[in-house]
Amino acid sequence: MGYKIIDDRDLAFLKQVLEDERVYTGEAISEDYSHDELGGISRMPEVMVEVLSTEEVSKVMKYAHENNIPVVIRGSGTGLVGASVPIHGGIMMNMTKMTRIKELDENNLTLTVDPGVMLMDIAKYVEERDFFYPPDPGEKTATIAGNINTNAGGMRAVKYGVTRDYVRGLELVMPNGDIMKVGGKVVKNSSGYSIKDMVCGSEGTLAVITEATLKLLPLPKKVISLLIPFPNLDMAISTVPKIIKSKAAPTAIEFMQREVILAAEQFLDKKFPDNSSDAYLLLSFDGNSTEEIERSYDMVAKLCLEEGALDVFISDTDERKQSIWSARGAFLEAVKASTTEMDECDVCVPRDKVADFIKYTHELETEFDVRIRSFGHAGDGNLHVYVLRDDMNDEQWKKKLTDVFECMYSRARKLEGVVSGEHGIGFAKRPYLFEQYDESYISLLKNIKLAFDPRNILNPGKVCQ
Repeated sequence: MGYKIIDDRDLAFLKQVLEDERVYTGEAISEDYSHDELGGISRMPEVMVEVLSTEEVSKVMKYAHENNIPVVIRGSGTGLVGASVPIHGGIMMNMTKMTRIKELDENNLTLTVDPGVMLMDIAKYVEERDFFYPPDPGEKTATIAGNINTNAGGMRAVKYGVTRDYVRGLELVMPNGDIMKVGGKVVKNSSGYSIKDMVCGSEGTLAVITEATLKLLPLPKKVISLLIPFPNLDMAISTVPKIIKSKAAPTAIEFMQREVILAAEQFLDKKFPDNSSDAYLLLSFDGNSTEEIERSYDMVAKLCLEEGALDVFISDTDERKQSIWSARGAFLEAVKASTTEMDECDVCVPRDKVADFIKYTHELETEFDVRIRSFGHAGDGNLHVYVLRDDMNDEQWKKKLTDVFECMYSRARKLEGVVSGEHGIGFAKRPYLFEQYDESYISLLKNIKLAFDPRNILNPGKVCQ
């Protein structure tokens, strides 16, 4: 469908609503706004606006709806699938100036925030007050609305779940400008369809989030990590289902390979506690007493040694934990810095199929003569697999990437996995979504989009479109 091209009348309206200094056009728009973190898809918006309130968002959306102008919502731009790229031009609405922490309700254990508050600021704010927001995606500078729009998971998902599990209520601006509240502070709600849960993971295609009420937990008093080296990845990964069955309840179970650790060491210019083994499991345990945690990690340590682990390194001080988890948090940037360009396969497979999938990526490295690096959340089967461009020319890179991705997503389907575990579909992964699901499923997704956004102006061309 054709969209209206921004003209002087549209700019005059936006400047009237938002003031001149928050409306950007042409060279005043930074090139950073044309792409997300990976940068594989690029397109500049015709105009970028900074909004400060729900009312401003509502006015812009109402005008865009009436004039058939596409709108894309932008947070920190840390996505990896092109979901925040304005592929149809139009208006980019920058939410990063909406950064108020509005209310900490200690009686109901909720925190109400603006959409542009960063994850790291939420964590710091609540932990200083002895509370805990469990979702822990790797990119701490992402905005909370971005986390909600991708239903971000992260390293603590194996014990605590994902972002959707901690969203109690949302304030939304609909594509026609209407303002709507969904959910709230209540713990249970069976009052009709859950619009809130539809918006979680919708990648900015259904509504604009202008406020979020989040569920909190009491802050665990103690956290201990285990770094466990194995002779090879097969042995490490095959141990994970046994850890889950042991009922030890680790907070996180991550897997990593030596190549990625070495890249992180170089990137951070600091040594990892151990880099001599081919594969590692990294686990964390939390609780309210050392004795409680020791029972859990002692059980896991013995189990891993029985399964062939070479050692168990216990990190029970802040300094030791920081040295490990800072390296884990830098893996994406470290891999990115080691090559000229890369793209990611963000599949999720059943936990007992993780080793099969990673072994297959090693076969693809040889078959296609390409470097592939991986790490991920072994506890929930969410894998982050990166194909590296290195010195390939454009034609070689495009073909090899397409061929390797087709193989990986096909294997994920055969293993009863899904196309994305937490980074979403956006623009880049749409073909693989269509391969994953049949026509009736895709039709249902399109009809949901149509119900929310009949003019298809909000983030068009993404996910199922």
